[in-house]
Amino acid sequence: MKLIKNILHSVRPLFEEGGKLRAMLPVYQAADNFFFSHVEETTCAPYGRDPIDIKRYMTLVIVALMPAFLASLYFFGPRVLLLMLVSYVAGGLIEVLFAIVRKEEINEGFLVTGFIFPLILPPGIPLWMVALGSIFGVLVGKEIFGGTGRNLFNAALVGRCFLAFAYPARMTATWIAPGPEKWLQLPGSLAASAPDAVTLATPLGLAKSGVMTAPLDLLVGNISGCVGETSALAILIGGVILLLTGVANWRTMAGGMASMTLLAWVLNLIWPAQVAPPGFQLLAGGWMFGIVFMATDPVTGPATLSAKWAYGILIGTLTVLIRSYSGFVEGTMFAILFGNICAPLMDEVVIRLRIRRCAAERACS
Repeated sequence: MKLIKNILHSVRPLFEEGGKLRAMLPVYQAADNFFFSHVEETTCAPYGRDPIDIKRYMTLVIVALMPAFLASLYFFGPRVLLLMLVSYVAGGLIEVLFAIVRKEEINEGFLVTGFIFPLILPPGIPLWMVALGSIFGVLVGKEIFGGTGRNLFNAALVGRCFLAFAYPARMTATWIAPGPEKWLQLPGSLAASAPDAVTLATPLGLAKSGVMTAPLDLLVGNISGCVGETSALAILIGGVILLLTGVANWRTMAGGMASMTLLAWVLNLIWPAQVAPPGFQLLAGGWMFGIVFMATDPVTGPATLSAKWAYGILIGTLTVLIRSYSGFVEGTMFAILFGNICAPLMDEVVIRLRIRRCAAERACS
C-alpha cells in the first residue's frame, strides 16, 4: 500500500490546477478513494486510520487475481465468465440468507471466494456442479463457523474438495484444450456442459506416465488444467502485486517454495521415475495458484511470523509427497486444507515458546 500511496502522491501535481492532466482529475480522485478513502469518517482526534480495511483488502486480492483471470479468458473462452457468474449467484445467495438470519451486514469476503472458486475448477465442468460446489464451500467452509474472519478452512477449497470426492469422474473428464479459438465457439462455450470437453491429460497426469510438459508451456499456460491455474506467469504477476501491497506475507510463499524445491530435488535424485523434478513441480498443476492466493489467506493461515514459515514448509512438503506417493495426481488442495487445520496449533506453539523464553530471561535477570 505504501508503494501505491507514493505513486499517487508523486503524480498528483499532474492532475491539479495547471497540470497537464487537469481534465483527468476525477480519474485520479477515483483511484485515491478506491485505495485509501474510507466510508466511515472520524469526527474527533485521533484522525489516523490504516487504509487496509476488509473492503480494500478484498479489492486488492481481486486486482491481483486479474492476470490469472484474463489468461483464463484467453485460453478457455467466454465460458469462464459463465462459471464466474454461477459461482457468485449460488454462493452469494447463501451469504445473503445467513446475513438475514443473523441480522448482520453482507460481508465483502465472498467477493474473493466467489472469484477464486471457478478459477480452481476444470473449464468444462457442468454449471450445476459449479453452483453446488459454491454453495457447499460457503455453507460448510465458512458460514457454519460464523462467517468471514471466523472460518477454519478456505471456503473455495472446501467446495473444490467436495466436488472432487462427490463427482470424481466428472472432475477428471472435463478438461478442455486451451486456445484463443474458444471465442469463435461462443454458443458451445456457453453451454451448460461444454461440448468440447474431452478426457485430456493434464501435465501432472502426463507426468505420472513419465511425460514432462515443456517448461515454456507451463509458464505461459498453453496447457490443459483448471481455469485459472495454467499460466504460472500470470499467477506470479498477481503474487508480486500481493507482496508489494502488503496483502500477502512473503514468508508463507518462501517457505512453501523452498520446501517443495528442496524435497523434490532430493527425491528426484533418489527416485527419478516416481518424483518429478523441482522445476516441473513448481510450475505444474495448482501449486503456484494455491501458494500465492490461498495459502496466504490471513484468516485460515497462522498469524505469527515464525508459524508462517512452518505453515509454508508443511504445505510444500505435503504437496510433493501426495503428488508422488498417493493415488491423487494433485496434492496442493489437500496440503493447504491440512495446513489450515495445523495453523492454530502452530501459532499456539510459537506463542508458548515465546512466553517460556521471556519467563526464562526474567528469571536470569
